[in-house]
Amino acid sequence: MLVRNELALVTGASGGIGRAIAAALAARGMRVVLTGRNASRLEEASRDAGANTTTLVADLTSEGGRSAVAKLTRPELHVLIHSAGEYARCDVSALSIDQWRALDAINLHAPILLTAACLPQLQAASGQVVFINSSAALSASAGLSAYGAGKRGLQAATDALRQEVNSAGIRVLSVYPGRTDTPMQRAVLAAEQRVAPPGTMIRAEDVAAIVVAALDVPRTAEVTDIMMRPMRKM
Repeated sequence: MLVRNELALVTGASGGIGRAIAAALAARGMRVVLTGRNASRLEEASRDAGANTTTLVADLTSEGGRSAVAKLTRPELHVLIHSAGEYARCDVSALSIDQWRALDAINLHAPILLTAACLPQLQAASGQVVFINSSAALSASAGLSAYGAGKRGLQAATDALRQEVNSAGIRVLSVYPGRTDTPMQRAVLAAEQRVAPPGTMIRAEDVAAIVVAALDVPRTAEVTDIMMRPMRKM
């Protein structure tokens, strides 16, 4: 359960779902570290979230970035939220190895490697880890081979992680949102030359509410997977 003044770390906190989750955790009285690569957007998100928030600009695809983030969370980390990620749409025939590597670096490798770097702090706190995945992990459409494969890989890695760390008192949750009203999704729709009618996308605050509710479940249970879809379809 969430406890006032305990420490939470949110990656990808400068916008979208990560920003909404950081604000929701701060509203519960937690100390929240917001990480991302855009300093000005992080500061804006921190101001909006209110007191008890700090920021750290870091590139989580680098060992140095992950080390800096892990160092800031010592000696105990109660909640780790992985919301950083990137999206790309490209047919298999046009994909380059560099595109595959860049997507996997942030969508697959960074969250797992950062979790590994923070395991001592999570074990000390019997903490909780949340991976904001994607509906593409469950069913990837045309053009999403690289993105969907990375997200499916994250699903497998998360399932294995859960089995490895449950005995240490750590709970692990995967969330699979459908189309969510975020800057990334608006860019995706623009690339698809589509417009989402009002009310046909999930709000980032909806995802944050579900995450907070799952984190608040008493320790007699563990929520492992949550799938979310817009109530009204495009």
